Amino acid sequence: MRHDIIQYLKKHDPDPVRAKKIASDFGIEDRKAYQQFQSVLAEMESKNVVGKASGGKYTLRSTKSITEGTLHVNAKGFGFVDVEGMDDDLFVREVHMGTALDGDIVRVVLGAPARGDRRREAKVEEVIQRNRSKVVGTFTHKGDYAFVVPDDQRVTQDIYVPSSGFNGARDGQKVVASIDKFESRQASPEGRILQIIGDSEDPEVRVLSVALSLDVRADFPDEVEAEASKIPDEIPERVISERLDLRDKFVFTIDPEDAKDFDDALHFEEKDNGHYEVGVHIADVSHYVRPGTTLDKEGYQRGTSVYLVDRTIPMLPEKLSNVVCSLRPREDKLAYSCIMEINSHGEVVDYEIAETVIHSDHRFTYEEAQQFIDGGYPSHPAASRVVKANRLAKTLTKKRMRTGSVDFDLPEVRVVLDDQGHPVDIVKKERKPANRLIEEFMLLANKTVARHIGDHKNAKPFVYRIHEKPDSERIQQLVEYVRAFGYDVDLQNGNIESSVLNRLLSKVKGSPESTVIESAALRSMAKARYATQNVGHYGLGFSFYSHFTSPIRRYPDLMVHRLLKKYGEGAKKSNIDALESKCEHCSKRERVAVEAERESVKLKQVEYVRQHLGESFDGVVTGVTNFGIFVEITDLLVEGLVHISDLDDDYYEYDEDNYSLIGSNTGKTYKPGTSVRVMVAGANVEKRQVDLMLA
Repeated sequence: MRHDIIQYLKKHDPDPVRAKKIASDFGIEDRKAYQQFQSVLAEMESKNVVGKASGGKYTLRSTKSITEGTLHVNAKGFGFVDVEGMDDDLFVREVHMGTALDGDIVRVVLGAPARGDRRREAKVEEVIQRNRSKVVGTFTHKGDYAFVVPDDQRVTQDIYVPSSGFNGARDGQKVVASIDKFESRQASPEGRILQIIGDSEDPEVRVLSVALSLDVRADFPDEVEAEASKIPDEIPERVISERLDLRDKFVFTIDPEDAKDFDDALHFEEKDNGHYEVGVHIADVSHYVRPGTTLDKEGYQRGTSVYLVDRTIPMLPEKLSNVVCSLRPREDKLAYSCIMEINSHGEVVDYEIAETVIHSDHRFTYEEAQQFIDGGYPSHPAASRVVKANRLAKTLTKKRMRTGSVDFDLPEVRVVLDDQGHPVDIVKKERKPANRLIEEFMLLANKTVARHIGDHKNAKPFVYRIHEKPDSERIQQLVEYVRAFGYDVDLQNGNIESSVLNRLLSKVKGSPESTVIESAALRSMAKARYATQNVGHYGLGFSFYSHFTSPIRRYPDLMVHRLLKKYGEGAKKSNIDALESKCEHCSKRERVAVEAERESVKLKQVEYVRQHLGESFDGVVTGVTNFGIFVEITDLLVEGLVHISDLDDDYYEYDEDNYSLIGSNTGKTYKPGTSVRVMVAGANVEKRQVDLMLA
C-alpha cells in the first residue's frame, strides 16, 4: 500500500490530495480497510515520506531527496539502485543497505550530488517489496544451529538456521532455505530448510543448484503433471476435419541430435511459376494449453524452457513437450502453419496462416542435413529439397544483410560430459549451412506473422519481439574502445548504422582481437525483449518481428498463436495493458534462463580447468583493469584473471583512456587483443572463477 500511495501522489504531484479521494480511487470501501489505509498514511507522515497540508490533504514530502527503485547487489557487498526515469543508478554502500537484498524494491534517501564522474549515493530507508523469499546454498552445520552459504554471490549474508529448521539436512549438502526474518544488518537473515537438493560434490546437483539459485523452476507440481496426463495422445477425427489437411505434403524436421521437443517442421516445393512454396509448421500448443488452466499458469510462470549444460528444464511437462505437441516423425500432429510463396529474390509474394494437421516423413539431425548440402546421398527423397531450400536460405541471408541485419557470429561453447556429469572436453559449436537454413525460414515466418498483424493503420494489440537502436552513449564508448585497436567508426547523428557495424565486424574477423571487439559490440547493443509497442528489430533489420516458431519452449510464442487465432475469428482487440504486463514478465524470465544457461556452462568450464592446474595455454587479453588483466584461454573459451601482483617483471601503470597496463621500465603493454601464454594457477568452482599467471 505504501508503494501504491507513493506512485499515486507522484502522479498528482505537486497538487495535494484528500485521504478520502485516495481511498476512493484505490477502491477502499469497508471501514476496516480504511482504518488500515489511515494507519499507513500516518506511518508515512511520521517518516516524512508524505506531508499533510491544510484540509487533510496529502502530498509527497520531497521527491528530490526520497525515491524508490530496484536494488542490485554486487558480490563485494555494495549495490546500485535502478530508478525509473533516472539516467544513472544510485550507489549504495554496504553499511547503508539496511535489510535490503538483491532484487528488492526499496525506498532510498539520496545523498548530495557528487562532483565529477562519481555516482550519487543513497541510503536504503525501507524495503517496499521483498524479491527473495529463499536462497540456494551449502548447509554448514555448527552444532545447535547451522548456516546456509548462498550460491548466488549477490546474496552477501549467510542464512542462520536454528536446529528446529534443519529438516534432515546434513553438513555439506546443497539446500534451498527460506528467508523468514531479516531485522538488522548486524545479524544474519533467519530461515529454515525447505528442500534438500543433494550432495554438493555431485556434478548434477551442482548444476541444478546453479539453476535454482537463479529462480529457475525445476520440478512440476503434481496437479500440473496430472492435468497433462489427461491429454489424449490421439487426435479426434472431428478436430482433423476442421483443419487444413497437409498430410500429403513431404514434411521434415531438422534439429540437434539430442532434441526431443520438435516444435518446427518444413515442407519445400517448387511451383510452376518458378516460385517456391515453403511451409513452416509449428506445434499447435495453443490447442492443448488453454488460458487459465493449471498448465497455462505454470507455463506462464516459467516463461521459457531452460537449456542447462547437462539437461533441459522444459516450460511444459514432458507429456506435452516431448510427446503430444512434439512434431515427431511418422505421426499425425496438429500444427499452426505459415505457408509462404517466395520468389527467387527471397520476397514473400503471398502467404497463408492456418491451423493444420501434418505428418512428418523424416526427422533429420543438422549433421544429416549438412551431408545432403555437401552432395551426399543424392538419391534420398529429401536430398534435392534440402539442397534447394539451402540455396533459397542463402538468398534470404544476403537479402537480410543488405537491408540492415547485423552479422554477429561469436563462437559458442559446448561442454562434453561423461556419464557421471564430469567435463571431459570443451569444443566450439560450429554453425553450418544446415543450421542457418532452419534459422532463415524461422526468421521469415516470424517476420511474416508480425507484419500480418502490425502492418495496418488500425493494428490490433500484439506481442512483438523488439530490439531498440543502441544507446548513443554506449556506442560512443564502443567507438573509443575500438579506436585503441586502430579501427575508426563513422557515426550518424551520434549513433551507428547497422551497415557500418557490419563493416567493422568484417574488418576484425580473423584477427586476434576479433572475439574481444565482437563481444564489446554486442554489449553495446540494447537487449531484445517482448513488447506491445512495435519499434522494429535493429539487430535483424526488420520493421516487424515476433516470436511464433517455438511455443513448446517459449510462452510469448503461445501468446502469439492465441492472438492470431483470436483475431482470425474476428475478435475485438485484446487488453494492451494485460499483454504488456505479460511481455515484461516473459522478458524477465528469458533473462533468468539465459543467465542460468550461461552460469551452468561456466561451472563446467571451471571444473574442466581445475583438472589442468599448472598447465599452460594460449590466450588473448579480453579486458584490462587497475587490478590485473582478464585473459580468455583460446581453445577452451574460458576467462580468468592474471592479478596485477603476479605481473612482477615490471611496475605497471593503468592507462584508462587506452584500456592498457604499461610497464614503467620496459614499456611492455597489455591491452585487449594482446596474445599471451598463461598457466592455470587456480580454479574456484563455487565462485566460478579462474586464476591465471603468465607462463
